[in-house]
Amino acid sequence: MSAFDYDLFVIGGGSGGVRAARIAASEHGAKVAMAEEFRMGGTCVIRGCVPKKLMVFAAGHGAAIDDAAAYGWQVEKGRFDWTAFRKRLDAELNRLESIYTRNAETAGVTILHQRATVTGSHTVRLADGREISAKHILIATGGTPFVPEPYAGIEGVMTSNEVFLMDALPASMLVLGGGFIACEMAGIMQGLGVQVTQMYRGEQILRGFDSDLQEHVAAALVQQGIALETHTDLTALERGADGGYMATDTQGRRRRFDAVLFATGRVPNTRGLGLESAGVAMDKAGAVTVDAYSQTNVPSIFAVGDVTNRIQLTPVAIREGHAFADTVFGGTPVSVDHSDVASAVFTRPEAGTVGLTEAEAAARGPIEVYMASFRPMQSAFIGADTKALFKLVVCAVTRRVLGLHIVAPGAGELIQIAAVAVKMGATKDDFDRTVAVHPTMSEELVLLRKPTRTT
Repeated sequence: MSAFDYDLFVIGGGSGGVRAARIAASEHGAKVAMAEEFRMGGTCVIRGCVPKKLMVFAAGHGAAIDDAAAYGWQVEKGRFDWTAFRKRLDAELNRLESIYTRNAETAGVTILHQRATVTGSHTVRLADGREISAKHILIATGGTPFVPEPYAGIEGVMTSNEVFLMDALPASMLVLGGGFIACEMAGIMQGLGVQVTQMYRGEQILRGFDSDLQEHVAAALVQQGIALETHTDLTALERGADGGYMATDTQGRRRRFDAVLFATGRVPNTRGLGLESAGVAMDKAGAVTVDAYSQTNVPSIFAVGDVTNRIQLTPVAIREGHAFADTVFGGTPVSVDHSDVASAVFTRPEAGTVGLTEAEAAARGPIEVYMASFRPMQSAFIGADTKALFKLVVCAVTRRVLGLHIVAPGAGELIQIAAVAVKMGATKDDFDRTVAVHPTMSEELVLLRKPTRTT
């Protein structure tokens, strides 16, 4: 009989934690418990990827109606009904939450719907006061939105956690931030009929992405009617008597907005978990420090997903959770390869990227850049100005494709397929040998013959 109550105790019922718990229990026979203080499914299902993507779909239909009219359809465009959408969204998230719960329980995982904190290398304490022992503890508490301290306590200020819970759409919104969440939310709100100002203190949005991709997405946001203001930051924010907000910025302007959304980054969700008292090492940002097998400096405690601040993407957390279960309970050490992980930004048009940016690749050695920027047939026909971008970053010595960057309708779908080739080590010659599918946008990937520039 085990000296512990459980073989594994997971704190956090998001994608990474649920995958680890399910695999450990169903495939490796471990006795597993999981504590989730909010809702099963975590950020991605409840407050992130899923509701965000559904809002992207909703926002896109408005532009589609305009395009349909330009193509000759007789259509009448009305106002977006947020109340009707919100009702369907809530129902869908409830459905997905029940699936996450049911799948975990079917796998044999005991779910405890309350907060748990770490009290030692093998013990956790529940909110109801019970103390539970486990041979292994997995921290999978994800990340949480960051709001700068001067503005965190202002009533009604939203983050990506609250934006899905609005009772009504505002007439105007200030979106603060330049990352993918800020850009996506700005595009969504504009598409739903909100007058959007996006303010970012940096030089260009989407820091860390390829520079050409950044410029194309920024241009698209502006073309859609978003007031994109870079090199600008808040200096003061006040809640007015009418429920609106008065914002003062570094340009000296003082303006009123009906709503304010902070998309100023996310931080690891480790505050108050008791990790310090258990001796778990964390970095300055509060991220749990782990090795290639997601193990902390305390041998019995592991961590996966955004709480480790490696790559903040749901599929990465899932892969890490599965690898952890196979390593610890399956007897097969598995580490996750974090190189060449594809990602997408669901703006309009979407942006997709995999591999190195041009700047990153150039820092490693000589490269060739192949790029095409053009108006796709579908939009050029009706006189729309938004351009697509297809870009290959190629090693000049080995001819291997080091990076691939797309801004185009459906770029998220395209980059998933292209990522397979990049991960396999495809060369520019491999792309050249591939026959194009015509007429498509993506045929540009195999038709780029001459370098745009070399470095």
